[in-house]
Amino acid sequence: MVEFQRIALDVMGGDNAPDAILAGALRAVASDRGAPLQPERILLVGDQERIEAGLKELGGNPGFEIRHASQVVDMHDSPAAAMRSKPDSSIAIAVQAVKKGSAGAVVSMGNTGALVASATRGLGTLEGVRRPGIAVTFALGGHPMTVLDMGANIVPKPEHLLQYGMMGGIYARECLSCADPRIALLNIGEEPSKGTDLLKDAHAMLSAAPLNFVGNLEGNDMFQGKADVIVTDGFTGNVVLKLLEGFAGFLLGMVMGELKSHNAAYGGELLTNVQRNIDYAEYGGALLLGVSGVVVVGHGRSDARAVANALGLAARTLDAGLNERIVDGLANAQAE
Repeated sequence: MVEFQRIALDVMGGDNAPDAILAGALRAVASDRGAPLQPERILLVGDQERIEAGLKELGGNPGFEIRHASQVVDMHDSPAAAMRSKPDSSIAIAVQAVKKGSAGAVVSMGNTGALVASATRGLGTLEGVRRPGIAVTFALGGHPMTVLDMGANIVPKPEHLLQYGMMGGIYARECLSCADPRIALLNIGEEPSKGTDLLKDAHAMLSAAPLNFVGNLEGNDMFQGKADVIVTDGFTGNVVLKLLEGFAGFLLGMVMGELKSHNAAYGGELLTNVQRNIDYAEYGGALLLGVSGVVVVGHGRSDARAVANALGLAARTLDAGLNERIVDGLANAQAE
């Protein structure tokens, strides 16, 4: 019998919950999908009655376990208030499943702040990690590029950015098949003297660390494939993420409009690969690196494809033993 760690899926979180979440879970285990997950590996967390009814409408339960949660954290809820007033929320119960060992990962498309707060407080950080960071992966330069932090730590210290570089490098190597990840620091200029005191100090620390640090990177260089991991503070990273998502949709819409106005044939097909490179649904979600468990933060607007890919990301991260690699990597770096 194959041993595996289960993934707790928050069925009630997200703009399209629970329908899109359940459809995504079914898509993740479909036999015609590349590397499908075993149904027994997915633990559905949420309103049991609604989950059972939803699965019935979609053709039945292929073998998912269901764990009831009587409350839901809404997208507009304050994370701190939700943790206090909704202890039986689907997010809280999913995180508890990881804490108690009945799951190794949690996936949620719901309130990001509540998920990050619940996971950080409920699971704690990995040994040696000072602050967790959200890592988002794109393929802007034709290959996977990971940016962190994307919103977990908006006022970091230099040592936090150093650890983001280390954790991001380990993730790129172990999960994205990048043999020698190039680490860069997002800044307003290439010179080490540029930027705030935070960035200057972080540059010095990254330069001295056992990393393939390639120096500062400006925003326009993100599209040139010059780095595999880009380190930034959570405030800047979140602005970059939202800007990329918004501009990508805007630009693709304009191009499609022009193609249709000129009766261009196969316009949609031609843009499929371009859209795939910038679509969050391709990677499914972001990883909260540094907590004692695998946590995948999904997009609130996620559809079934994004949910299925988020579950796949969680499974690959668990199977790669990423957290153990991070602990070992940080310990080895400190010993050097």
